[in-house]
This record gives sequence, C-alpha cells and structure tokens, in this order.
Amino acid sequence: MTLNVAVLGYRFMGKAHSNALARLPMFFPDAPDVHRHTLIGRDEEALASAADELGFEHTATDWESVVDEVDAFYNLGPNHIHAEPSIAALKADTPVFCEKPLAPTLDEAEKMRDAAADSDAIAGCAFNYRFVPAIQYAKGLIDDGTLGEIRHVRGSYMQDWLTDADAPWSWRNDAKLAGSGALGDLGAHTIDLARFLVGDVAGDIERISGNLQTFVAERPVEGTDETRPVTVDDAYSAQATFENGAMGTFEASRVADGHKNDHTIRIHGSEGSLRFSLERLNELEYKGADHRGYETILMTDADDPYLDHWWPPGHVLGWEHTFVHENYEFLSAIRDGVAFSPSFEAGYAVQQILDAIERSDDSGEWVSL
Repeated sequence: MTLNVAVLGYRFMGKAHSNALARLPMFFPDAPDVHRHTLIGRDEEALASAADELGFEHTATDWESVVDEVDAFYNLGPNHIHAEPSIAALKADTPVFCEKPLAPTLDEAEKMRDAAADSDAIAGCAFNYRFVPAIQYAKGLIDDGTLGEIRHVRGSYMQDWLTDADAPWSWRNDAKLAGSGALGDLGAHTIDLARFLVGDVAGDIERISGNLQTFVAERPVEGTDETRPVTVDDAYSAQATFENGAMGTFEASRVADGHKNDHTIRIHGSEGSLRFSLERLNELEYKGADHRGYETILMTDADDPYLDHWWPPGHVLGWEHTFVHENYEFLSAIRDGVAFSPSFEAGYAVQQILDAIERSDDSGEWVSL
C-alpha cells in the first residue's frame, strides 16, 4: 500500500516533516510506502524550488483542489490556517496531520476537534516531543508506578531568538495569526508533555493560574523602515493543580538570553524523580527512592524506544529523529486503520489549558477547567 501525501507549507516544519518522510524507507522498513505527492504554497516560484528540494512530484497553490485527492494531508502552515483546510480534509475523510498548537483560538480548535469526531479519518496533532526515546521511557517508568505518587510536575521551555528588540516582526508576533506567543508556540509542547507523562496517574489539570508578559511592544518589519505592534506574549508562567493534588509549574520565554531550545521537564513523586532536557535528548536523569542522587540513563540501547531502527548502541539521535518517529506512527495508523495519539482531542485539551492561562492573566484569578 502506497500513501499519497500532500503537505501544506515548505519552510521550517515543511522541511522537518519532508526530511522525516524521506528517512522512513531507509530506517523503518515496516513503515507504509509514501509518495510525496503534492506540495502546497502561495508563491509559485518558491514552491517549485521547494518541491524539487523536498522531493515532491506535484505543486498546488490552493489546498481545496488537493485535500480529497490524497491519502494524507499535512497542515504545516501558520496557526491561522490550521482550521479551514484541516476541517475540509476531514469532511472528505482524508486523514490530517496538523502542527501545534491546534488553532489560534479555542473556538477554532473546538471546530477542528468536532470535525475529527465526525469524520472516518484519523486526525493527529504534531506534538513531536512525545516521540523522544527518553520521553517514551519516562512514560513507562511513571505508568509502572516507579515514581510512586506524583507530587510535582515542572516544565520550562526557554528560547532567546526575540531577546534583541531589533529582531524582525513575523506572523508569530501577531495575535490574529498566531493566537498567542511563547504560550502557544512553546507552552503547548510543555502542557502536552505533562498531560502525556502523568495524565494516566495524576489525572487532568483541574485549575490553573497564569501570567503573560510582553517586553518588546513593537518590532521592525524586515526590509522597510516600518514597525508593527507585538500583540502576543514574549513569556508566560503558570501554576496548576492536577486531579490527584499534584502541583504543576510551567513557563516559557522567547526572550531568555542564552537559551536556544531549552525544553526541560521534571517530575517528582513519593518514590523518585525524573528530569529531561531537550538539549540533552539522549539522556534521562532518574533518582530512585534508594538513590542519594540522580543517575543518567543513556538512551542508545537497541531495546530503548525506537532505537532498534537506528544506529549501534552509543550512537546518539537528534531533534530531527522525533519527526521520523511521529510520522512512522501516524502513517502506520492510517495503513492499519487504528487510532493515533496525540489526536485532535488531545490538541483541543491543550488548547483549553492555553485559553485558561490567558483568561487567568486577564482576570488575575485562578481558572477552573
């Protein structure tokens, strides 16, 4: 069975997923055969060049003509174009894989979730950090009760690419196009990881309190003498309470000088603790009840999650491999007719929490979910 795949978007995420599709037959021989069928964008000249670079046979400047002609539709465009094409594809019963956050607003995310529920097609939300081998291993430890009762979940995502006030304005700085700033761009990943790792043992987040800050009010438009207002947050922080009483502490920033892509998560239980950093993604730190301190587990053995597909023990993986893993799982789910997680339902659940953080910041009060 060969799956014809269409991809909307050919820049950052378009390259990441296209690279993953190209790697699959080399390293995951049990994956479905994939034909990179159509690349979708607006600029015909740039689109033709990107299709040649990324290995797509066809191009299209309108997604409407494509969504019911392929076996899978990847929506990798900016946040504000997640809803309409994804919903149209689902109405045509075409499986959809959509980048996070699911949508700029909770209302749009709800429509996408409902479209997925009404469709016979699979709908996946691209939270790629679930597919880091160390995160998969951590999930197993937590589910097995190795950490005991979960008491505290701490997540932080720090970047510095907007530290300079002269860094140019982009769609990510506009609330109408992005929905939110560091909150949705980075915080969505952290909230999803927290739910994925401890949701089965600590339950959902019951209430949350949030704080958003914008430090640079306007930014220059590249190639002009103009500036545009920044209408999203540069940073956020939040405190949360889980159903079992565990505390959650979350934060993200795009103005944290000295941090390039520093996504960390720490989980503390009554019988032990775990901590993980994306900047050391081949390692998981674990402290058991009978340990005085943390030990580092190197995730490169063949029996570690996904590692049997890659290199001999001791040869590390990188950020791009997370996309190979999630594409493998998504495309295999299409072929096998089984559910895929994270689904649009999971993406919507994250969006509910992002929305609650914004509402808490507006009101200055805790928000119940």
